[in-house]
Amino acid sequence: MFPHELTDPRAFEIAQALLEGFNKHYRLFRAASATAKQRFEQADWHGQQRAQRERIEFYDLRVDEAVTLLEQRYRTSELPSEVWQQVKLHYIGLLTNHRQPELAETFFNSVCTRLLHHRYFHNEFIFVRPAISTEYIENDEPAAQPTYRCYYPSQDTLRDTFMRIVWNFQLSLEFEDLGRDIDCVLRAIGNELGAFRWRTNFQVQVLSSLFYRNKGAYIVGKIVNGFTETPFALPILHQERPAAKADVTTSPPSVATKPATGPAATAAATAAATGSASPKPSSGLLYIDAALFGEDELLMLFSFARAYFLVDMEVPSAYVQFLRSLMPRKPRSEIYATLGLQKQGKNLFYRDFLNHLRHSSDKFRIAPGIKGMVMLVFDLPSYPFVFKVIKDFYPPQKDTTREQIQAKYLLVKQHDRVGRMADTLEYTQVAFPRHRFEEELIAELKHFCPSLLEESGDDLVIKHLYIERRMVPLNIYLQEASPAQLAHAVVEYGNAIKDMVAANIFPGDMLWKNFGVTRHGKVVFYDYDEIEYLTDCQFRAVPQPRNEEEEMSGEIWYQVNKHDVFPETFGPFLLGHPGVRDVFMAHHADLLDPAFWQAHKQRILAGHVHDVFPYDPHKRFHIHDTAPALKAPDPEDRELPIH
Repeated sequence: MFPHELTDPRAFEIAQALLEGFNKHYRLFRAASATAKQRFEQADWHGQQRAQRERIEFYDLRVDEAVTLLEQRYRTSELPSEVWQQVKLHYIGLLTNHRQPELAETFFNSVCTRLLHHRYFHNEFIFVRPAISTEYIENDEPAAQPTYRCYYPSQDTLRDTFMRIVWNFQLSLEFEDLGRDIDCVLRAIGNELGAFRWRTNFQVQVLSSLFYRNKGAYIVGKIVNGFTETPFALPILHQERPAAKADVTTSPPSVATKPATGPAATAAATAAATGSASPKPSSGLLYIDAALFGEDELLMLFSFARAYFLVDMEVPSAYVQFLRSLMPRKPRSEIYATLGLQKQGKNLFYRDFLNHLRHSSDKFRIAPGIKGMVMLVFDLPSYPFVFKVIKDFYPPQKDTTREQIQAKYLLVKQHDRVGRMADTLEYTQVAFPRHRFEEELIAELKHFCPSLLEESGDDLVIKHLYIERRMVPLNIYLQEASPAQLAHAVVEYGNAIKDMVAANIFPGDMLWKNFGVTRHGKVVFYDYDEIEYLTDCQFRAVPQPRNEEEEMSGEIWYQVNKHDVFPETFGPFLLGHPGVRDVFMAHHADLLDPAFWQAHKQRILAGHVHDVFPYDPHKRFHIHDTAPALKAPDPEDRELPIH
């Protein structure tokens, strides 16, 4: 329904105020992204992670401001529907030449649903579908920076062209040896492309902003030759000063012996686990660490299990369109999210979900696998995501609340997920067609989550839920795996825990069922209700029994405080299968030793920022002290049925 005339002057003022609220949001969003360059140049890793975390909160803060302003100025929640119809039409007019119209429409939806207290799916005034096209948006002002730059090298000038590509980003720091790095890039290009004919349209297209995340900056682009397009990314890192030889040890802590105590032992344990007794500062020199090619390697770089990038974009839809040409299998919703525009990602995801429901007929069911104690998980077999609802009550061993669980999920959203913790989409008031639910699932929802359930006509409304990428639960994967796949998965499981530990995360419940396997063979954690910061935990050895009664006791006879963790007790729960135990002890026996955990805790408290880079060590040009301890996926495991 639309008005025949725009007669209410308040409507235009409200539309203007809404757009001003969005413009303020995006101005601050861009500022946080633009200053990532300065933080990278200054090696301000804590500042970079803080900016990544705080930027996530920007959107809700601006929505709150807009809601308060409009309600105070216009009492908007009491306005008749005719006025809101006019507001939407005025808003569409204001977006005609806007450079972020799709984001502004989402902002409009967020504010309106808050003001009108209508559910998203019943609100006739929001943008259910986009009203403004995002195609071919570009800033044509003379001083404006294009979305991407095109370079047209000849065979003789290819090296100079890649030198110019790097120089055009105008980083203030010098490279350790840029010529050497470009030579490595050209060799990698030769290995990737092989012997090829140089076509007349040969060109290199590069996005105009670097992609910043943690301790890295990435050049992203593609090589075009004839009908072939080869995506690529070049990670730029800081060269860290090596530690003094006297401070370095390569002997890992022993599982068989009890750790010594005292300051000297703590320092030695830290050095043993990290290779250095103190953080290594940047030398002020840069280097290109690797060359990544093809869609699969870029999908790992833009993974849903990693923190969002900081990218300075005036026209985000143009960046998304370019990135989609590099990764056609990655949905636009996920690309928006990886660029830090997670609200736009949520909006697009929901539209895609509704479209999938219209074109499918299977039913929602209880998700396969071991049922969780705090979460009820269901899925739609034809859809590659799972839906997680917090239960209303929990067994006695789970001392938690709904608020605490939501806080854990928010912690993961804002934290560096290091490729090991799945991102989640959080929704409220979601309507599902009731007839698409199996009766067994409805019975489970009514039993475990009655406070979050509401029936409205033909809809089943869930008031709060999380949506997450579906993976093969690790416990199920291990049951069906070949010996080679089992060995690889166990090594990956240990690597996942160690990556989280390095990022100051203790997973809490380390059972196999809380981890999943992606299509690329990566093991990813997805159960967050018991996670803690590593630095909040106390890692202890199990005390020696003082007498025979304590030694033979079937109960814990020693005192356990709230944050105490006893790593040697992990074994009985994890290593019952002989094949699993053999592989685990060969690669990750240190996870059963308190010294390993204590050393990493001390390293983090000393200020070290670890970064797990999203590519395998064999891709690196030169091995520096910043090398991440990653394992290459087993070729046999590259293609799994579920991503």
